[in-house]
Amino acid sequence: MISVPSLGEYQQLYTYLHQRFANRVVLTFNEIEDLLGFPLPQAARRRSEWWSVPDEPEVPSTQSACWRLASRTAVVNLPAGRVTFDRVI
Repeated sequence: MISVPSLGEYQQLYTYLHQRFANRVVLTFNEIEDLLGFPLPQAARRRSEWWSVPDEPEVPSTQSACWRLASRTAVVNLPAGRVTFDRVI
């Protein structure tokens, strides 16, 4: 079994994305919150930067590490309140 670093409170989102066979997974903010078991921070609902991956050599945020480790990218649609996670091929 592959060892995955601790993703803290975002572990459930990683697990969900990692286990999906679809190349594209679209989740609403509410669906993400249901997976996590807690509300997303206000920055996630208001700032697209929260969903971006920092430039190297910066350490990625815990939330961006979860979709990166699941081999996904994240594109947020703030007005619609949803995120598209595409598989990195």
